[in-house]
Amino acid sequence: MPKKENIREMFDNISPDYDHLNHIMSMNVDKTWRRRALKYIVPKGDKLAVMDLACGTGDFSIAIAKRMKEYNVTGKVTGVDLSEGMLEVMRRKLAAEGLTDIVSAELGDGEELHFAPCSFDRVTIAFGIRNFEDRLAGLKEMLRVLKPGGKLVILELSVPSNKVLLWCYKLYFLHFLPFIGGRISGDKGAYKYLPASVLKFPKPKVFMATIKDAGFSSVFTKAYTFGICRLFVAEK
Repeated sequence: MPKKENIREMFDNISPDYDHLNHIMSMNVDKTWRRRALKYIVPKGDKLAVMDLACGTGDFSIAIAKRMKEYNVTGKVTGVDLSEGMLEVMRRKLAAEGLTDIVSAELGDGEELHFAPCSFDRVTIAFGIRNFEDRLAGLKEMLRVLKPGGKLVILELSVPSNKVLLWCYKLYFLHFLPFIGGRISGDKGAYKYLPASVLKFPKPKVFMATIKDAGFSSVFTKAYTFGICRLFVAEK
């Protein structure tokens, strides 16, 4: 798929049911992955400017903001997404959580960010980098808006290396997920694209090389839940 217009339209269409489906189909494990990533994002007792790119309905932005409050970290989280439909859901969640003072939800293109160079201490992106039309261009933009010494933290779905787990994974992802997602959201095509995009995503070593090609250093990765999710961390 990835043409920006197609991606935007797809996420606008599934935004009303996205959170519900996301948590059901991951059995809420996605919340654990986000919590684990927070230790690479929020230090204790410091000031922090965070951009959460491809923020969707705001789950990661909200988790970051709550950790900042917990650790007495001042600053702001700026959520950026291509889909206005997803951002509308995010704004309602921010209002319900009482976080509109430290989290914003802004429309934007990750490959052409509207921020000045060196604006953020952290750039995060959870389960969105695989939807970029030009990943290298997006990574270069992330590098541009990061301050020197700033960190990039990416969470992305991956595939397990174990053959038995991989067979089960593909059975669920390519057959059950489109059926369930299509029945609930009414958009079976979206839930065929989403698992297919995971299977097409580069292997960890290849993606790490792309991050380095964009200009980042100290790149490393961690596998979560038998390799179903991957964390990538890099520095400017």
